[in-house]
Amino acid sequence: MSNIKIFNDKQIRTSWDDEKEEWLFSVVDIVGVLTDSPNPRKYWSVLKTRLKKEGSELATNCSQLKLQSADGKFYNQDVLDTKGIFRLIQSIPSPKAEPFKVWLAQVGSERLDEIADPEKAMQRGVEYYRVKGYPEEWITQRMMAIKIRKDLTAEWQERGITQEKDYAILTNEMTKAWSGLGIKEYKNLKNLKKENLRDNMTDIELVLNMLAEVTTTTLSKQEQPTTFADNKKVARRGGSVAKNAKLDYEKETGIKAISTVNADNKNLLTVKKTKKRKL
Repeated sequence: MSNIKIFNDKQIRTSWDDEKEEWLFSVVDIVGVLTDSPNPRKYWSVLKTRLKKEGSELATNCSQLKLQSADGKFYNQDVLDTKGIFRLIQSIPSPKAEPFKVWLAQVGSERLDEIADPEKAMQRGVEYYRVKGYPEEWITQRMMAIKIRKDLTAEWQERGITQEKDYAILTNEMTKAWSGLGIKEYKNLKNLKKENLRDNMTDIELVLNMLAEVTTTTLSKQEQPTTFADNKKVARRGGSVAKNAKLDYEKETGIKAISTVNADNKNLLTVKKTKKRKL
């Protein structure tokens, strides 16, 4: 969620550069917003070629980062900082230019506020889910899940895990250990494509996933694994703790913990009063 910004209901992929303390924005996403082009990638390719011929430094100043695409995979994408985006706007005639400039300034201001006061980031997260129509009880769980996830990724960074693909592998190992499903299988069960899996979990699924993550974090801090293989083993063990809790939950309640429910039915994401039934 934190690396996706919304302008006029359209998603813009971003990445925060800690060293330079500035946002980097997906050029293709912004071109799509400003032009409403059905093929913003091609639009940008043509524009970039023209800018190079004109001697503009804008195209050469583009960096490339791996950003997640609609198919869930990460690909190198052209990105620009805020200054570069302002120059890009000048190259694209669009009635959205002025409101977009205001939006850019707001995004930068909000990030600086969040650095100074992390609680503001959480507050914005709450408002984001409220606007989307999620139940209040679910939002409370989701905010806690975000914190626990950040703790886990910070611990993985301490263990030398820095690549997105490695985070994905470890997450998949841990999730499969507790749920019996890999991430792709889990998303297929819930009929998801590019949507965030956690944003489509029921509250019990979130709780079990949090238990897996907090256990993995604790074990990693205690044992300080030095190889990727050892980190995978720790992730599986953390997931196994949640698996045992899942089995106990199902035995006592008679309800399957893993659900096909997704955010299309937000009112079903929280536990409702039900009769105990046989599994």
